[in-house]
Amino acid sequence: MKNLIFLSIFTVSLFLVGCDDDPEPENIPELITKATLTFSPTGGAPVVVTATDPDGEGPQDLQIDGPINLTKGTVYTLTIELINGLYEPDEEEYDITEEVREEGDEHQLFFSWSDGSFSSPTGTGNIGSNGSVNYQDEDDNGLPIGLTTSWTTAGTSASGKSFRVVLKHQPDIKSATSTSNDGESDLDITFTLNIN
Repeated sequence: MKNLIFLSIFTVSLFLVGCDDDPEPENIPELITKATLTFSPTGGAPVVVTATDPDGEGPQDLQIDGPINLTKGTVYTLTIELINGLYEPDEEEYDITEEVREEGDEHQLFFSWSDGSFSSPTGTGNIGSNGSVNYQDEDDNGLPIGLTTSWTTAGTSASGKSFRVVLKHQPDIKSATSTSNDGESDLDITFTLNIN
């Protein structure tokens, strides 16, 4: 009987020690409850759109506050702000934009859009293809991040087009050849795009 009790205590102790040795999970994807896209033209009023998911992975649906309405033949600088509203603004976990910037070697924003929407960059983007994007920021390795980009709208009007933004989390795999298929998606939003 003593041997059985000792064996049971030894087994429980071994199990607890094994649990304590489990490594902490690293490189957890970011939880983003609000994404704000600001298209700033030279000398004009910015165009701001947001996508909000107030409970993150909870049951509430993502809400997009309207289409992106841009002016034809205009140069815009797009900046993207990301927050985790489940935290307070003074908490470190709130500002996902800064986290993406600081961990730029693990993140990249990818974009796709309806053909003919922009004269620069041309094409349909770099989600699922090798299209180009005018990145204006880079990580410590000289690779693009995508929190700031440059866009020139086409010279003709169009409505009902699409503009998609995907943030990929790519720890230890981001490189000059990594694509939107690599890593985990922290964000994937499609907006309606109108050019007038």
